[in-house]
Amino acid sequence: MLGFAKETTASNSPDTVAEFKEGVKHLKNGYPQKALEKLQSAFESDKNNPVYISFLGVSIARARQNWAQAAELCDRAIQLNPKEIQFHLNLGEVYALAGQRERSLRTLDLALGLFGDDRRLKRARSKVEKRSTPLLPFLERGHFLNRELGKLRYRILKRFDK
Repeated sequence: MLGFAKETTASNSPDTVAEFKEGVKHLKNGYPQKALEKLQSAFESDKNNPVYISFLGVSIARARQNWAQAAELCDRAIQLNPKEIQFHLNLGEVYALAGQRERSLRTLDLALGLFGDDRRLKRARSKVEKRSTPLLPFLERGHFLNRELGKLRYRILKRFDK
């Protein structure tokens, strides 16, 4: 996701671009709160830049879990520039983080229809698709036994598919 940090407008200063890139770096490295501060700063300097708007939406989703605001920002970025795949990926991620799996799949399917078989879109879609039920349903999905048994089940099924 987040390999996108190139688009700028004439009104962006080098400091703003540096803030934005640092914010994206924080998102990649799993520091959404730090990313939010940097991306908010970049957004404040150019509130009509769809790149800043979209990534601010992702950082709000990750840091604050404010799904409605995050989705609204990502959707606004798509309205400003519908031909950018990354904006569709960001909106799909926000919906997935919010637990709106069907909406995320719809967003990614729409993007696949617009852009064709893009590898990033396919990868994002496969991450969102319905997961197998936990092997031990009386334990949480994240319990280490369910995770390890799930990995084992995956390896076994993968061998039988060959």
